[in-house]
Amino acid sequence: MQPLTKRQREILDYLTDFIHQHGYAPSLQEIGGRFGLSSLATVHKHLSNLQEKGFIRRAWNRSRSVEILPTNVGTRSIELPLMGYVAAGAPIEAIPSAESIAVPETLVRKLDTYVLRVRGDSMVDEHILEGDFVIVENRKTAESGEMVIALLDRDEVTLKTFFRENGKVRLQPANKSMKPILVDPAKLQIQGVVVGVMRKY
Repeated sequence: MQPLTKRQREILDYLTDFIHQHGYAPSLQEIGGRFGLSSLATVHKHLSNLQEKGFIRRAWNRSRSVEILPTNVGTRSIELPLMGYVAAGAPIEAIPSAESIAVPETLVRKLDTYVLRVRGDSMVDEHILEGDFVIVENRKTAESGEMVIALLDRDEVTLKTFFRENGKVRLQPANKSMKPILVDPAKLQIQGVVVGVMRKY
């Protein structure tokens, strides 16, 4: 799965519409003018990212050489807010972000959903790696066995599997080298439940 930032999605949509109308791709200057980007290097970087993610192909030595590559036709995407980072490891302070990211519609079950980027390797046995994006339903309660975004002591956020045990909560990593976090339920708030994962290659 190749997630796009909001700006990358906007540029890809512009390229698609322009090529459909004119039969050829816009120049770097035209793309920059459309999005208020004065630096052609910035435009080039956006196109390079789209190429690396498999959405376009370019000939390095030709102008107007952008070709839109077919992706999963029929897979619609929804823009979700990218709310920052979550620790899959020792808890870190949540870092808010103003970005959004395009997520396949099939991964979104409820409207009140957002995306966090993973830092750390405590969930590797669940195939969640550093840099992955987790799709999170905004819920304040969870069932035992669900993977959650947990707020500890009001300022530290972590990604773990949630279990209730003997009046305590166990936040279980999926990494044999790491120990679970045992907390008093009064010192923990569920921020959301993970419903999907995307990887950026």
